[in-house]
Amino acid sequence: MTDQEINRAIQYVTASTSYGRDTVAGIIQTGLGELEALATSTHQTFERDALMEYVCRWTMRRTGHPEPLVREILGCAGRWLDQMCDLVLKDAPKEA
Repeated sequence: MTDQEINRAIQYVTASTSYGRDTVAGIIQTGLGELEALATSTHQTFERDALMEYVCRWTMRRTGHPEPLVREILGCAGRWLDQMCDLVLKDAPKEA
């Protein structure tokens, strides 16, 4: 993801929750950073729930934020990412 895309996710989550931008940004950047590290360092396939669990736990340890906060923010960011993927798929050229 580009910095612009990460900032859009941060804006979306900040607008969708009652948490401050700095808190949201720290959690999203930490979580997505680990997700990127996993994507570039392994060829293993993960189920979405297992991956979310790992990233949430890792982010909690790294940031020191409580579990409900991290889960809510990363869950909201995940919904934003799902929406963006759906848009990309809709706009993708159809194969003949």
